[in-house]
Amino acid sequence: MDSDVWVGPWRPHRPRGPIAALFKSPGPKYSLPPNTGYILHDPSRPRAPAYSFGARLPTQPRTCGPGPGHLVPAGMTVRGPDGSPSYSIHGRPRDSARFLTPGPGRYFPERAGSVAYPSAPRHSMASRNWGIRSEQQTPGPASYTVPSLLGSRVVGKVSAPNYSIYGRSAVGAFFEDLSKTPGPCAYHVVSPGVYKSRAPQFTMLARTSLPEDNTRKPGPAAYNVEKPRKPGGWSFGIRHSEYLVPITTDVNT
Repeated sequence: MDSDVWVGPWRPHRPRGPIAALFKSPGPKYSLPPNTGYILHDPSRPRAPAYSFGARLPTQPRTCGPGPGHLVPAGMTVRGPDGSPSYSIHGRPRDSARFLTPGPGRYFPERAGSVAYPSAPRHSMASRNWGIRSEQQTPGPASYTVPSLLGSRVVGKVSAPNYSIYGRSAVGAFFEDLSKTPGPCAYHVVSPGVYKSRAPQFTMLARTSLPEDNTRKPGPAAYNVEKPRKPGGWSFGIRHSEYLVPITTDVNT
């Protein structure tokens, strides 16, 4: 390519490092913080002080002094209560309990016995005393247990290997179904009417009853033969006035 096309020493070349033009920006997704208000204000911009109106506090009542109902006690002075001695009359205290000293008749020297007079020594056979503790705490021969020589947990002995029989595992056994194939019981018996001509099907209905008169009728006991039936009677009608005009309707005309 001719060198006269390019102006200056710049020529097209591969950039030495990553430049900002090679990266994609999120676009107008992020908005700049506002410069008005107090909340979420732009920290790079000066913010004017914000003031708010507070609530009016209730006025505290001030007491200038007691009212006319305040009564100063008679024994109260400027420097406090009156310090003059005052006396009161108390009740008579109760007498303290007297010490009941026993008299000469309360002593019985003849009952002293061997305490006051010399006597021969007396001995008795008591039970055996084991000392301070009444039970013997020394372990007997049966308290020591000799370790067993059977099993794999023998102390100070070399034990032979022990084997145990485990149950049959379902994983890795010869009968394990890796393909999960359904068995014969997984299939249901298909009705022959699906793949063959279906025969006519009949159902048996319940027995139908003939229409009857279900009204309740009086039985023989409902009739009273002994009670006679009253014959028909006549009564006098209402007398009409001769001057009463008859009502004329369209049917009469």
